[in-house]
Amino acid sequence: MAEQKQHVVWVVGHKNPDTDSICAAIAYADLKNKSERGVFLPKKAGNVNQETRYVLDRFGVKEPDTIADVGAQLKDIDYRQSEGVSEHVTLKKAWELMRQLDVVTMPVVNENRHLEGIITNSDIAYSYMDILDNRILSRARTQYKNIVETIQGNLQCGNPHARFTKGKVVVSTGNRDAMRREIDQDDLVVVGNIRERQLIALERDAACIVICGENRVDEDVLRLARQQECVLITTEYDAFTTARLIHQSIPIRFFMTRDNIISFQLDDYVDYVQDVMASVRHRDFPILDEQRRFVGMLSRRYLLNTQKKQVILVDHNEKTQAVDGIEQADILEIIDHHRIGSLETMSPIFFRNQPVGCTSTIIYQMYQEKHVTVEPQIAGLLCAAILSDTLMFRSPTCTELDECAARELASIAGVEVEELASAMFEAGSDFGAKTVSEIFYQDFKTFVAEEDSFGVAQISAVGEKQLAAIKGNLQTYMPVVLGEKDLKMCFVMLTNILTESTELLYEGKKAKETVHRAFSDAEFTGDSFLLPGVVSRKKQLIPSLIDAMQED
Repeated sequence: MAEQKQHVVWVVGHKNPDTDSICAAIAYADLKNKSERGVFLPKKAGNVNQETRYVLDRFGVKEPDTIADVGAQLKDIDYRQSEGVSEHVTLKKAWELMRQLDVVTMPVVNENRHLEGIITNSDIAYSYMDILDNRILSRARTQYKNIVETIQGNLQCGNPHARFTKGKVVVSTGNRDAMRREIDQDDLVVVGNIRERQLIALERDAACIVICGENRVDEDVLRLARQQECVLITTEYDAFTTARLIHQSIPIRFFMTRDNIISFQLDDYVDYVQDVMASVRHRDFPILDEQRRFVGMLSRRYLLNTQKKQVILVDHNEKTQAVDGIEQADILEIIDHHRIGSLETMSPIFFRNQPVGCTSTIIYQMYQEKHVTVEPQIAGLLCAAILSDTLMFRSPTCTELDECAARELASIAGVEVEELASAMFEAGSDFGAKTVSEIFYQDFKTFVAEEDSFGVAQISAVGEKQLAAIKGNLQTYMPVVLGEKDLKMCFVMLTNILTESTELLYEGKKAKETVHRAFSDAEFTGDSFLLPGVVSRKKQLIPSLIDAMQED
């Protein structure tokens, strides 16, 4: 039913994933599956960019599924599974099932398991305590087979599938004249084992006669009943018990709730479910699957044992960059190469953070440490991720370890480093088919310094022409981003890989002054800053901006 029932662990990178975020998730899931027990699945927290798609296509690797939220869902908990009952089931049968299952609510489903309604013990109590109507059996169109089943009787003649639809229920206790006054055509008559009373009921053209205290019928009575197409039922119960039980033969559809049923779906998040439950007084709620088929019932007590999703985070350790709902997930590990951020965990975890240029470099090290063979496909991904994050070794974040790892991985994958890097960057510089939103968010991260929240997008290209073509649209779009993300400031790095320089765009009340303080020697062009030698967001831009904000 759900991956979580199998204790699957999701390996996921940050929002607005870059090549390292995607490739690291795929490779680390592969390593864990080969070296540990369990099921580890790579996931992504957003759409991949053109560069990453090129890498995945080139090495023939399937793009990970997207997850928008890792909060606990109903499919993560052990709810009460139930088959449900048909609307034709009797009140007596429904009550017996409720007692057997120790529940107060029964779901009513059709042959396709679609929810038709619910019946509760309160509904059944209402049918006894508040309904004073001797025609209710006919108004409910009760089948005769239901009556036979409920009073444990025997059908002597008549169609068990026919329905009692017109008359009232008469318990014959008076004298013969009183019986003739009480019984009308099409009534259901409860009589004792007295031949004369049974004949009077037939004389009055009753639709059904229930004979109490006996399982045999007089031959003349049986013959007349057949001639008049009267349903004849016998039971060993006395008249009082029979009259009481007949009421329980009414089908539950007559009393069940059909409208305004509050139900949930398996994909609903527990937080939402709790909010809804707090607003109503119901004890049980139906759960439906994606085809709106009934799968089980939920009560508040089941939410106490919610199983959190288990995740491993790669290439980030800040809450603002993590997939939504991360505070509700069980974080098992973090593999990263950035500064220590704002994520907190409930218990100690495996946290590997190294000052290298790429998370994939760390993961390659872990393959070696665990003596696990890196397959050519995975080697290609890891190599591409390192080339992307280090701008083919041009970034100041690049270390000897990164370059050595990339060249070893290129050899395993059977590719040339320079050719792969050139093809990747060329694919990533093709902005023609993208919207300004897609370009902006293809590599965007948010940060917090003191009380200032800000975001930085980085767009890299192999030439000035591609960057100049998108600059104007990005500047127009930046105020929109401030509102969408509720940020104080916003920056865009237009990074030229060949010249190893960045043109920095800015937006926000204090953005210009912040850049002036952070890069006092930068050339101001009137609407941007030129930053020669600056190509790393992590190592060169973010620390300088945060220092400048803290000086304010």
